[in-house]
Amino acid sequence: MLHPSYTDLMAVVNSDVEEGEHPVVQSRYSIVMATSKRARQIIAGDEALVDGKDKKPLSIAVEELYNSKIKIVGDDE
Repeated sequence: MLHPSYTDLMAVVNSDVEEGEHPVVQSRYSIVMATSKRARQIIAGDEALVDGKDKKPLSIAVEELYNSKIKIVGDDE
């Protein structure tokens, strides 16, 4: 089980959304897709933005998202 939870990650990602705007992330699927894409980037050689020693790429990606080191953007951005 990954920590933090999906709901915690969704709250962090949507924290910058002003009232009346649509949230950036509305489902677990969006979180899974974003973290898996980032994990593939790390596997391909991108540098981790958090301490990644002895951690798997997916765990690093989740931690980066939770610590607001990466941002999820919509298709229109």
